Amino acid sequence: MDYIWQIILGAAVVTYIPRMIPLVLGSKKELPDIVLQWLTFVPPAVLAALLAPSLLLNGNSIDVSLSNTYLLAAVPTFFVAIIWRSMVFTVIAGMASIVLLGLLLY
Repeated sequence: MDYIWQIILGAAVVTYIPRMIPLVLGSKKELPDIVLQWLTFVPPAVLAALLAPSLLLNGNSIDVSLSNTYLLAAVPTFFVAIIWRSMVFTVIAGMASIVLLGLLLY
């Protein structure tokens, strides 16, 4: 049983060190404006990469038809996100879109 704790501790150290080294070494340096501007695009790009498969794939094929409920629900959700820029309203709009489309289509 002790070896399990050693594995957990070793995994924690191996995970922590690579994340901490750049923070410690780079904490005193100021990033150029171009890098800071570029970093603002990282969250939307990651979100798009996470959402695209869920919205576009049906099994192993791309489905952009009107029968794709998730893609249809993403349209009003996207507009709510753009207009109000609120995570709460966006989540509510997404859930309401899925429920309404589920009631209308099934």
